[in-house]
Amino acid sequence: MSDDTIDKNELNDDIVPSSEENFIEEENSTEEELANSNEHSDYKPVGSQDENIKHQLSGMYQNWFLDYASYVILERAVPHINDGLKPVQRRILHSMKRLDDGRYNKVANIVGHTMQFHPHGDASIGDALVQLGQKDLLVDCQGNWGNILTGDGAAAPRYIEARLSKFALDVVFNPKTTEWKQSYDGRNKEPITLPVKFPLLLAQGVEGIAVGLSSKILPHNFNELCDASISYLHDEEFELYPDFQTGGAIDVSKYNDGERGGSVKVRSKITKIDNKTLAITEIPYGKNTTTVIESILKAVDKGKIKIRKVDDNTSAQVEILVHLAPGVSSDKTIDALYAFTDCEISISPNCCVIDEQKPHFLRVSDVLRKSVDNTKYLLTQELLIHKGELQESLHFSSLEKIFIEERIYKDKEFEQAKSMDEACEHIDSRLTPFYPYFIREVTKEDILKLMEIKMGRILKFNSEKAEELIARMKAEIEEIDKHLANIIEYTVDWYTMLKNKYGKNYPRLTELRNFDTIVAAKVVEANEKLYINREEGFIGTALKKDEYIANCSDIDDVIIFYRDGKYKIVRVADKMFVGKNILYVNIFKKNDKRTIYNVVYRDGKEGFHYIKRFNVTAMTRDKEYDVSQGTPGSRIVYFSANPNGEAEVIKVTLKPNPRIRKIIFEKDFSEIAIKGRQSMGNLLTKNDVHKVGLKQKGGSTLGGRKVWFDRDVLRLNYDGRGEYLGEFQSDDSILVLLNNGEFYLSNFDLSNHYEDNVSIVEKFDPNKVWCAALYDADQQNYPYLKRFTLDATSRKQNYLGDNKDNKLILLTDEFYPRFEVIFGGNDSFRETLIIDAEEFISVKSFKAKGKRISTFAIGAINELEPTRFPEPNSEDNKDSEDEDAETENMDPDKDKSEGDIIDEITGQMKLF
Repeated sequence: MSDDTIDKNELNDDIVPSSEENFIEEENSTEEELANSNEHSDYKPVGSQDENIKHQLSGMYQNWFLDYASYVILERAVPHINDGLKPVQRRILHSMKRLDDGRYNKVANIVGHTMQFHPHGDASIGDALVQLGQKDLLVDCQGNWGNILTGDGAAAPRYIEARLSKFALDVVFNPKTTEWKQSYDGRNKEPITLPVKFPLLLAQGVEGIAVGLSSKILPHNFNELCDASISYLHDEEFELYPDFQTGGAIDVSKYNDGERGGSVKVRSKITKIDNKTLAITEIPYGKNTTTVIESILKAVDKGKIKIRKVDDNTSAQVEILVHLAPGVSSDKTIDALYAFTDCEISISPNCCVIDEQKPHFLRVSDVLRKSVDNTKYLLTQELLIHKGELQESLHFSSLEKIFIEERIYKDKEFEQAKSMDEACEHIDSRLTPFYPYFIREVTKEDILKLMEIKMGRILKFNSEKAEELIARMKAEIEEIDKHLANIIEYTVDWYTMLKNKYGKNYPRLTELRNFDTIVAAKVVEANEKLYINREEGFIGTALKKDEYIANCSDIDDVIIFYRDGKYKIVRVADKMFVGKNILYVNIFKKNDKRTIYNVVYRDGKEGFHYIKRFNVTAMTRDKEYDVSQGTPGSRIVYFSANPNGEAEVIKVTLKPNPRIRKIIFEKDFSEIAIKGRQSMGNLLTKNDVHKVGLKQKGGSTLGGRKVWFDRDVLRLNYDGRGEYLGEFQSDDSILVLLNNGEFYLSNFDLSNHYEDNVSIVEKFDPNKVWCAALYDADQQNYPYLKRFTLDATSRKQNYLGDNKDNKLILLTDEFYPRFEVIFGGNDSFRETLIIDAEEFISVKSFKAKGKRISTFAIGAINELEPTRFPEPNSEDNKDSEDEDAETENMDPDKDKSEGDIIDEITGQMKLF
């Protein structure tokens, strides 16, 4: 049982006094026995004791429970601000110090020894010691201490051993500056707090649940704590962010300095081994591989993610392999793992500590300041104590030197003294002329100590060595005085020493990053299929024999348009009645501004016809909306849903009327502005309409998609964050260049993930010429220069060549690049070589080796400013060729004359 867990038996032992036990025993007695008892002469029959019982229960809650709650808060679950330790941890370290002889001790022995100070059993002590050991800071462990990565427990206490780490011995203990108190049984003394000279609370972190409050302080990086402490001592600003042993990445944008109410997001590190395999190599704080895998399997069972299997290859490092099912996007799966599993968690810190015997809610920076102030105080106390000890040693050394050199012990008066007091008086009189040389007054205790000097020491006394010792002590005292006068810099030196001595063992493991928000509906696996039964008015995933609509997930919404102009969104269900006369059904995408609905509707039974274009970005589920103006009898006569804002041309045929000269006309939707869904639209015609049909498909009126690349999160976005890549049409691609020379093309989907070693991300131009200088490992690492274009391929290729030992010197896309070649080594005397790349080598394939720059030793190759620039292309202003050359004419009446159409309409009218 951990220290901050409340045991029911302990609860009863702590809060039930002996009087309560008597009360319980008396409950089992009969009413007659109680009535006849002298002790219960005031007894009333059952039923009239309610007020008495309520009074006793009220007293229990007001007194005993409050006392117990205070005890748990102060003595069990919440750390102290001074040393950052809970009582059980403090007692364990105190016991280990008492047992310390430089060798390992059995954990069972340490637990038993700690029970002299800790009254809560061996289980809580053993668990707390294992947790201390796993933090790898204060305890030097030997044996199987479990694994925080896999969640495996430690071996039994009789099998594992521990001793204090060198760091703990340096910063945690000093009996001269420790305040002591009696142990729970009064047989021993234990520290009130240990004199820790380091922000241990922030380095280790802590989690404890008390009665009515809890504490959760996240661990921070050792070196960053030292740097922040030095910054505070120098009155400089500092920031502290968590760092976890399990690694991963953390978003601290809402950390709020660790104060209550803040939060952080922690993510696993997920990499793509190939398009079918993902590797999780780091996990969030507080999780282990078992819990992460269980969360993945649970998400698979719920249909959120589609994977084939999960392998756990974790040993010294985390390695969880996620094998994807065929046809599943690895990028989308990464997002889904973050959205639906423990690969991403949110942690809410709560910096609660004990200060001045009360719980306080502080910020992390406040804890650090108090720790540094306490460290400065402890260092001052140590200096003062050491100075006092040196002064006492100096005082006695001076007395001893004079006592021996003046041969006071040989005086007749001393030898013939009849009493100890008389001898002391003689020595004091002989020392009186030397009083100005002493640092304090000579006391009788000093004289008695002189009289205890053995004759052997007197015979071996060396005046020169005594002088050296006195001079050395005086110099040390002067140095201490100097430190006391400059205690700030002395404390800075202390933290610098700790960082230099131990900092290399604690590099930052958790990467600080800004996370993009993952919309669950966009990354959930579309593991269901949506169907519709138009005749009966049902939609759902269970109607497998009916008309297929689209793939979907169980958290998707469905948008439905009806012929009467009504529309709404509903949740995906197995089977749901939505009504008949359905015109259009599809999956609804929230905040989608590029899906445009083109509509022509009739206002009422005999009203005018209106045309409108609109998008639907957000709606209330199950609420009914109207495309038309709400007039009874309204009807949609033309409808299209366009995922990229396409605007087609429609052909409107009116009913014959002698007053109408032209019964057929065309309307281009691109002439209609896109407005909100509640807009009335534009008047199309006031005449009766026979039919509206598609004349010709059109292109997007929204233009290309503007795309940006955010290097902080290595993701694309449409929101203007990061580097602007350009405006992309549907057939455009993104070029990705990596630092190792690899390149590939990707689409501009927001779910794309890019590697940490990405060098360049830009819109792909197949005609762009690149120039690279590299060392060719196949040619004895001679420098080569090559000019090339990149192929349009989604498969990774390497423009440095097949040899992995080839090294890139520089890469440029300058139109007329120039380079400066500086020779080195034995050839450093040679003049600098200037190369014009266009004159030096022609443009070839990226697979070409290139041309050797020189056989001499090269010190450096630098790119120079170009001396000429490309001329503007005169063809840029010419009209481009028709983009829709292959567009088909969708008009079924294209070969008919107007008279034929009128005859067809009138014939139809005669039939009806």
